[in-house]
Amino acid sequence: MAKKTIKLLFAGVFLSALVIAFAQAEVKTVTDSVEHILDLETCAIENTSFDDGEEVVYKLYYNWNFIWIPAGEVVFTTKDVGDAYHLSAVGKTYKSYDWFFKVRDHYQCFVDKESLLPEVAIRDVAEGKYRLYDKITFDQENQKANSLRGNSKDKAVSRDYEVDGCMHDILSIIYYTRNFDYDQYEAGQKFPVKIFMDKEVWPLQVSYKGKEQNVKIKGNGRYNTIKFSPEVISGNIFAEGTQMNVWVSDDQNRVPLLIESPVSVGSVKAVLKSYTGLKHEMSARVEN
Repeated sequence: MAKKTIKLLFAGVFLSALVIAFAQAEVKTVTDSVEHILDLETCAIENTSFDDGEEVVYKLYYNWNFIWIPAGEVVFTTKDVGDAYHLSAVGKTYKSYDWFFKVRDHYQCFVDKESLLPEVAIRDVAEGKYRLYDKITFDQENQKANSLRGNSKDKAVSRDYEVDGCMHDILSIIYYTRNFDYDQYEAGQKFPVKIFMDKEVWPLQVSYKGKEQNVKIKGNGRYNTIKFSPEVISGNIFAEGTQMNVWVSDDQNRVPLLIESPVSVGSVKAVLKSYTGLKHEMSARVEN
């Protein structure tokens, strides 16, 4: 497996796929829209899907010559810190791969409890010889963001950016969109995506595919699911026209279960490995 592929696997697909797949920064019901695009009514949303102490672990696979090879894991955790939630995602290669291409990626975000909008987001990644530290402080009211960015925290340079209202980062959007009531939407409707990442605001769309029953999650039973297909950014990671598919639990938790996508070399998937501390019973699970 090429080192470039391992890097793409973690840096571009795993966390970003989870993020982009659920990113619908703006949403309301539309009754008669030709393009079936859902728009924003409010920035704030009540948290009903997650709680303090939640931990969700994903296993990452890469398809190499028709064989699915386990390459690493990402662990998502949630902590109540008073007026905010501290969200964390830590991704790493397995030790058996460290000699070849070592990855240690750390993402953090503090989101306001009342709105679930990000206040501060930190991205601290180490992928082979590549290093990046990026601390973003959001001023939601004035639609601004400050990025303290560099190869390391000590060498980071501060820069201000103009952003859109109700702006999310790569981690906060996952938890924000877990709180939507998808029962009111119809298959074929699309959701707008706006995330501030890598010094830019990324406007994309996600297509809601509807519900699928009794979906098998490798090593973790069968679940009733909600399915999405997010638009992705073509380039080094995704080829033009790439179709990514994502399944989340069809219950009050809205936990991501499975992501499948081709990349520029081969294909990848992220599979739910374990979960603890969920706010609600995992009622979407129909078979062990």
